[in-house]
Formats: sequence, C-alpha cells, structure tokens
Amino acid sequence: MEKGKELYSGKAKSVFETTDPTQLVMVFRDDTSAFDGIKVEKLNRKGMVNNRFSAFIMDQLEGAGVATHHERLLSETESLVKRLDMIPVECVVRNIATGSLCKRLGVEDGIDLTPPTFEFFLKNDDLHDPMINEYHIRSFNWASQSEIDVMIERTFEVNDILTKMFSAAGMLLVDFKLEYGRFDGALLLGDEFTPDGCRLWDTDTRKKLDKDRFRRGLGGVVEAYEEVAMRLGVDLGQPIA
Repeated sequence: MEKGKELYSGKAKSVFETTDPTQLVMVFRDDTSAFDGIKVEKLNRKGMVNNRFSAFIMDQLEGAGVATHHERLLSETESLVKRLDMIPVECVVRNIATGSLCKRLGVEDGIDLTPPTFEFFLKNDDLHDPMINEYHIRSFNWASQSEIDVMIERTFEVNDILTKMFSAAGMLLVDFKLEYGRFDGALLLGDEFTPDGCRLWDTDTRKKLDKDRFRRGLGGVVEAYEEVAMRLGVDLGQPIA
C-alpha cells in the first residue's frame, strides 16, 4: 500500500489516496484553527497526539460494537482508513449547555441537559456549518430516512459509551460531533474523534481540556490534549512500526 495524490486538505487534516481504491491515508497536521479560520496557529505535537487519540477512541468504539472507518496507525501522524462516501452532515450531541447553544437559546452556561440534545449541521465551511433538520437532509438527498435513523441512534450509543469512559477518567464529555459515511452497503463512523471536535472538562474543577483552550486564548492546548490522553491510557510514546 502506497500513499498517492492528495484528495482533500482541511483545517487540521489531509487525506490521500492509496494504491487500494477502498482505503485512504488520513494525515493529522499540527495546524489549529478557530472561528472559521480567522485564528490559525501551528502547535507542535498536536498532529501526533490527535492521530493516536482518534485511533484509540475508534478502537474503543469498535470494541463496543460501533463500526468505524479506522484500520490502523501508519506513523506518528498518519492513519489508514476505509474510503467512505461521506454524508455532508455533522451529528452533534450536547450533555452540558455551553458555547453556541447558550448564545442561540440564551440558556445558562454549564447546566446539565437531561436528556442530552441532538442537532444536525450541514458540513459546509463557506456557509459556516448551518443547523439543519431531518427534512432538509431528506429533501436535498444528503441521506435517506433509514440512514438518518441510524445516525441518530448510533450517535447516542457513542455518547453512552464515551460518557462512561471519560467519567471513569475524571472528565465530563460536554459535547461532540460525529460524521458518517457509506461503505459497502453499511453506514460507518468516519472522520475523527479528538479534543478538536469535542468539549471535555475536568469533573471536579471544570477545567477545559479541549480546543476551547485555543479558542479562548487559555494556552496549554497540546498539554491539555496530552493530559486527556494520559488519563484514558492512550500510548503517546511507543514508536509505531
């Protein structure tokens, strides 16, 4: 298997073809951005940490029965993944109110949401990822009703699995986003799961351990990511063969 031409370069990852048409190489870069690319920085080690972190989470989910696109780690910053036909929709679960939810609805920051909220967003940077609903998804043929049902059910399943896992490590899973894609007739979890795409707070202090440290200029971004990884038992030091 050899890495071929670049298919896509996003805010923090690049995706490359391989000699196998069913597989891609996903490269995690040190780039970090916020506010639709207005704030951009390179943070040393971030690509490595996120690559290993995402692989760990995907392996944990696979072990719990959630099918994902992840195959294996290739290098410090590269992972081999299945080539999915991605659905251009982000699935967002919120367990605690913060961020844009508070701004939109005027609710108090930090309140527990019971039950958790679920929202769909269109994955489109130019449009600033607008919120959409099931009718939009069906009307524009982004996904079928059965696929919508699977995305909702599976996202809540992931929430149950990861909420317990982070809780056991002394952290609150505040919110997160997931993306899905089609592969050989099945719907698989794609993209990544890293502190770039979720909010994590220390259970006791509510210290932020995610990308909000970058958004809010708190510093120690990669150090916070490494702390989360250490608490979960993610191996950040073992060389990848």
